[in-house]
Amino acid sequence: MILACRPVSRKGYSQSYNHRAIDIVTSSHRLAILSAQEVDELYGLPRFTEEDRQLYFDFSAAELEAITARTFAVGLYLALELGYFKAKRQFFNFNQTDVHGDIGHLVERYFPERKGDSTKPPSRPTRLIIQKTVLELLDYHLCGADAKEALEQKALRVAALSTQPHYILRESLQYLSNHRIVAPLYSSLQDMIGRVVNHERNRVLELLATSAPSVVLEQLDHLLEADEQMYRVSALKREPKNFSHGELKREVARRQYFEPLHDFARTFLQTAGLSNESGKYYASLVKFYTVYKLRRMPIGPARLYLLCFAFLRFREINDNLIEAFVYLVDHYEKLAKRAADEAMKKAMDDASENLQAAGDVLTLFVDDSIAANTPFQDVQHRAFGYLQRETIPAVADYLRNIEFDKAKAEWAYYTSLSMTIKRNLRHLFSELEFAGRVEDAPLMGAVAHLQEVLRQGKSPRQINPDLFMDSIISKSLRPYLYSKSSDGEEEVLDVDRYEFHVYRMLRNALESGDLFVRNSNEFRPFEDDLISDERWSNKETILKEIDAPVLLRPIEETLAIFREALESRYSEVNQRILDCRNEHIKVRGRGEKRRWSLIYPAQEEPLNSPFYSRLPGIGIADLLAFVGAKTGFLGQFTHVLDRYVKHDLDPRKVLACVVAMGTNMGLAKMAEVSGMSYASLATTARNFLRPETLRAANDAVSNAVAALPVFHLYDIRDALHSSSDGQRIETQIDTFNARHSPKYFGLDKGVSACTVVANHVPINGRIIGTHEHESHYVFDLLYNNTSDIKPDRHSTDTHGTNQVNFWTLYAYGYGFAPRYRDLHKKTERLVGFFNPSQYASDFLIRPSRKAQEDLIVREWPNIQRIMASLGQKDTTQATIIRKLSSYARQNQTKKALWELDNICRSIYILDFIDDVGLRQSVQKALNRGEAYHRFRKAVAYVNGGRFRVQTESEQQVWNDCSRLIANAVIYYNTMLLSKVYEQKLAAGDEAAISVIKGISPVAWQHINLIGRFEFSDTIPMIDIDGLASRYADQAFWNETVAGVRQEPPAS
Repeated sequence: MILACRPVSRKGYSQSYNHRAIDIVTSSHRLAILSAQEVDELYGLPRFTEEDRQLYFDFSAAELEAITARTFAVGLYLALELGYFKAKRQFFNFNQTDVHGDIGHLVERYFPERKGDSTKPPSRPTRLIIQKTVLELLDYHLCGADAKEALEQKALRVAALSTQPHYILRESLQYLSNHRIVAPLYSSLQDMIGRVVNHERNRVLELLATSAPSVVLEQLDHLLEADEQMYRVSALKREPKNFSHGELKREVARRQYFEPLHDFARTFLQTAGLSNESGKYYASLVKFYTVYKLRRMPIGPARLYLLCFAFLRFREINDNLIEAFVYLVDHYEKLAKRAADEAMKKAMDDASENLQAAGDVLTLFVDDSIAANTPFQDVQHRAFGYLQRETIPAVADYLRNIEFDKAKAEWAYYTSLSMTIKRNLRHLFSELEFAGRVEDAPLMGAVAHLQEVLRQGKSPRQINPDLFMDSIISKSLRPYLYSKSSDGEEEVLDVDRYEFHVYRMLRNALESGDLFVRNSNEFRPFEDDLISDERWSNKETILKEIDAPVLLRPIEETLAIFREALESRYSEVNQRILDCRNEHIKVRGRGEKRRWSLIYPAQEEPLNSPFYSRLPGIGIADLLAFVGAKTGFLGQFTHVLDRYVKHDLDPRKVLACVVAMGTNMGLAKMAEVSGMSYASLATTARNFLRPETLRAANDAVSNAVAALPVFHLYDIRDALHSSSDGQRIETQIDTFNARHSPKYFGLDKGVSACTVVANHVPINGRIIGTHEHESHYVFDLLYNNTSDIKPDRHSTDTHGTNQVNFWTLYAYGYGFAPRYRDLHKKTERLVGFFNPSQYASDFLIRPSRKAQEDLIVREWPNIQRIMASLGQKDTTQATIIRKLSSYARQNQTKKALWELDNICRSIYILDFIDDVGLRQSVQKALNRGEAYHRFRKAVAYVNGGRFRVQTESEQQVWNDCSRLIANAVIYYNTMLLSKVYEQKLAAGDEAAISVIKGISPVAWQHINLIGRFEFSDTIPMIDIDGLASRYADQAFWNETVAGVRQEPPAS
């Protein structure tokens, strides 16, 4: 049969869409929101698979009645429109070639007697009736004038939360769907979003112009004025590189400059209803624009951007100063401990060396040549001839076996460091605003008093020691902070030591969360990290939104599940050990003296398989261009500005920047070896390479890998088992997050690149300081993974564990499976649901105590709020995890959280002991992470693998570029393996399929990462099918398999 439909455009139904001519070329006044592919996904004619046809052309009785009540041609057209509308909520123009497969399906399914019949397309009036029928059947409405007005009002409310056009579009489409309204044309939505974005910005700009005091406006304007050969805003953008006095002094000065702007901005942003996301976006434009461009733009937007920048920069500075304060106190403590250790060693050495002299002194008491009436002074004089006065106390302690007083030596060292401590800590301490709770009043009082003294320009030594709060000095510390007065009658406070004691206690309180800093992001009150009381009043809605069923389930039900699992595991695990059915545990001794150890069968994870050595080499530039064409990752590199950009992205320059940064080569060197100018590369990098665009590009490649046939062959025990670990990277240029680590960097500094690897694919990564605990970022990296690859189970080494990760990951649907360095210590802290005495006496693995169920039930509402706050992404997840896992104050909520974690950990450890397959799986997942580290090191080979960037943000960009290169290579390899896999699958070659399962896509010996780079305008022609066809030759395959089987074990 033939159905010939011509394009139509009819008043009242102008939403008809011609899928053959997707025109997203925007005029200069329209926002470029979606790519061509995204527009096609929304408005393009559906391209149904047979499965789709079964779904969308499955009609209800009412729909079938409407179809069959019409003539064959009209009924067929109605059936097509119904199916397409169900899929896209749009009406379409199409011709026979467009819908040939769908017509065949409908005729076969609903009109078998009309096969071969030809018909004409319905007339325009008939089409109008058909579309009206579709709307009535599916209870939808066109977007008329009233609906458009309501939609625009909704968009205005959304714009107050975020002026990102993509976000407004997504919320607008959701609104239309909820109200069963057909979405208007894309160009109409572009125009509407452009209007609401302008309206929101104009509203905020007008409010700023009318509410800002003149002094604030003048200070904002002064930011764009030159000061000593440099614009002030340029100087204020700079970040401290290290913790030197000079760097921190400049950071304090920047804080003082921004403080009045921040004080106004705090009130203004709240009054204006400007969201955090919008504020961050406006602030980012100050970093993007040159001063020249900021000076040339209208004064209103420039002031708004600068105010948002000042607001965020002030808080960043506060965090920097706190971090510096904590670091320096830690540093002085380490120096003092080291000095005390050296003093103790010297004292012991001296005492040992003077033992003979001590013996000579003792013989004086039995020396018959000394008369009984000899003056003591004479005897003392002879004694000092054998043993010097100052060495006698140490020798006497040694002889009496009295332990060396290391604390005394430490405090003596603090005294020697007094001037350095004052110079480096006072200006930080005096600048910040600390706060605490009522129970912290003694420490807060001591802090406030010392700050008052210093802010008045006085030295604490000028103040009467009795005025300082001695209630914060413990009894054990009094001997070191007090000394006898000159007359020996009373104790006198050593003010210098007291000052450092306050600094130490303040450091401890900040790290534990007992004290906090006003206007900080990382060190604000824990309550500020949680969902507000107002929002939490809609608790059920929020819990449903974050899609964590465990948090919606009654806690009594969860505990019942845990109880059954844990108690059955105690019984089963111990019985298998007693029956000698657990072949991979070795038990020695009898009764109470029994000891055990686990056997870990090898689980190799080879990389750089010989499979790839038989392939022709390919340059990294060609590979990236090829993968870009296949995956569309280049389309994710959007311009930093959300308005239409006149010059399109140049793929050559973007790829050159990715290679330059990903290999640690840098843009200057890339300009030399590629023939492109440094200026053009720098502009491209500034406009297009940002953490968010690189994340999206990486996701595009990761998603493409996940869609390939061979991907799930890498599942571990039928699960997507990921791992994360930190890779140490040395920094050539000081940055604030870089730290010394003699083990990894010798005398230099470095950072750690934490990466989540799932089925060999690096799906997320983050740069952290080597001083930061990796366990704080495990949930963050998993939950903020935006790729389609969603792990079921996750493994880390011991450093990925803490007191809350088991429960937190469980609550959000992940299984946590760490590898412990010392498993025996962990088994000593297992919990059960009964008292330990109630377990069989012959159990080898037993709980140490009973779990506190009542506490968990009592604190469950608070736990729900904390867990929901993690899911809302209102704050950095790592910040909450850090505070929960290190919070010193033993409050009941934290105890309950830790108890839930103890239960989850106990279940896991029992499984780990009993299941050798689980142990192998954990090792396999961790090996894949190590393999990625070696791969990344090979990618970022230039400059010895060291970072040479100025800021922490640049570190993240360079690391994500390395990850993108690695992802592209993995995609290329996986694509080839998939072709070979399909080839062997079709041939029924199970032996070959088994070999393929063991070949890792992490390989680079066939990739040329060095030399001169040529980035072409044309996409390289790479015949993957041709390459795969080589492996169809049995002789070629046999030679390849022989190489794979002879491969040495992975180290």
